[in-house]
Amino acid sequence: MPTPAEKLAKSLEKLKSLQDQHGFAAVRSRDLPEPDRKLLFSQGFLKKVMKGWYIPGRPDEQPGDSTSWYVSYWKFCAKYLHHRFGDDWVLSPEHSLMLHAGNKAIPEQLVIRAPGGRNRATELIHGTSILEMRTELPPEQEIFTRNGIRMYSLASGLTNCSAGFFSRNKISARTLLGMVTEPSEISVLLLDRGQTTIAGRLAGAFRNAGRPAIADDIMNTMKSAGYDVRESDPFEDMAGMHAMPTATPAHIRFLHLTWQSMREEILHNFPAPPGIAGDAESYLKKVDDVYVTDAYHSLSIEGYRVSAELIDKVRSGNWNPDIDESDKAHRDAMAARGYWQAFLSVKKSVEKVLRGENAGRAAGMDHGDWYRELFAPGVAAGILKPSDLAGYRNAQVFIQLSRHIPPPAPEAREMITELFDLLADEKEPGVRAVLGHFLFAWIHPYMDGNGRMARFLMNLMLASGGYPWTVIPVESRSDYMRALEEASVKKNIRPFAMLVSRLVDKGMGGEPVARIT
Repeated sequence: MPTPAEKLAKSLEKLKSLQDQHGFAAVRSRDLPEPDRKLLFSQGFLKKVMKGWYIPGRPDEQPGDSTSWYVSYWKFCAKYLHHRFGDDWVLSPEHSLMLHAGNKAIPEQLVIRAPGGRNRATELIHGTSILEMRTELPPEQEIFTRNGIRMYSLASGLTNCSAGFFSRNKISARTLLGMVTEPSEISVLLLDRGQTTIAGRLAGAFRNAGRPAIADDIMNTMKSAGYDVRESDPFEDMAGMHAMPTATPAHIRFLHLTWQSMREEILHNFPAPPGIAGDAESYLKKVDDVYVTDAYHSLSIEGYRVSAELIDKVRSGNWNPDIDESDKAHRDAMAARGYWQAFLSVKKSVEKVLRGENAGRAAGMDHGDWYRELFAPGVAAGILKPSDLAGYRNAQVFIQLSRHIPPPAPEAREMITELFDLLADEKEPGVRAVLGHFLFAWIHPYMDGNGRMARFLMNLMLASGGYPWTVIPVESRSDYMRALEEASVKKNIRPFAMLVSRLVDKGMGGEPVARIT
């Protein structure tokens, strides 16, 4: 009789075979024999999404952890919707456009259109659902399929979306308008349907987005066909943002638009920079004084169990994995040692900035050194491969509990380079600090260490304005993560700007912002 371990191994083999053959991120009850399905579910290798439907899971996930669901979400939706409707469905114009803009954030409610829809929502897990709207589909030539997801084409989405799409999704909408190279495909749809109101709205949107030639073309084409068109601007308060060349890739355009749209909010909520004092040594001494507190809180935010004693041990050089096996095997000690080495590297960058070097260029040149120092102890101990120090990620990464999905690796590498250019060109150090941290974490260029790197980057940018080195307290972790999620998913930077601003303000007043408990 097979042992329990052998039974589990056989069931896992069947699940792996299923995934290898079909790439399934969604498993129907009928895909696996009931004994295997029940065993895998009981051991945490399958998670139930709804009756009859499962996704692969991880046994070490804690109750309420949504990571495996967010990883599987879009593939699950593709398989489930194909099972329900075959090819007779499409995402709503609004959700189609968000995907065209590269925004793969997990929606709370995905809206789809299908002739066989039931005009009701199907509840999934972690507060998500799919709303089926019973309605006719656009012509097949207006439907675009990517990774099994059927969506409106860009032109069709723009001519079918609601007016509110532009005001609710300003950055994504302007990114999309910048992707249109010429208006003929849009004009054909507008003319065929006599959509005068939508034509006026799109003309206003293109003009606002710095594309006056396309706006004029739409207006003139409609008028030449005898239509009375009145131009209107659906953005309302977005005029004045800098237009970018048409050839600019969508993800780079998105990054610039995000920066522009968030900049003023930060300026309104951030204390004025005190300026760099002439005494660099005094500033660096204060940075040294806050190190233990900073390391304790930054590492604790990432889930490491650290203490002031452990931090002092690695800082003083008493951490020695070549002699002490407990040090070699101690994950937290390696993280603390790496943080110390990275901190010393960041401090060198701070010194450059205090002596007049451009903060964005210094960060662009030096951040690779910070990263290598952060993980060098793991390589020295033989737990990480030397290749793990090579640099930016080459695979997709997901953020635990976040509905934001970072950009694909090739785009992330291009965006992080562009981010340092934006930092170099920005005049306001408070903007550099807030957006440097937020966008670095949003891009997530590394497989690990992104949070620590983002906080290092924030403090280098703060130093460029003479602000004090600022610790994010672990006690504020929930507020901190919620603020980053709000900025990532809803493009609302205010909570994060306010959180950093309050901490910086305290530090400028000489009040400790964090303590070791």
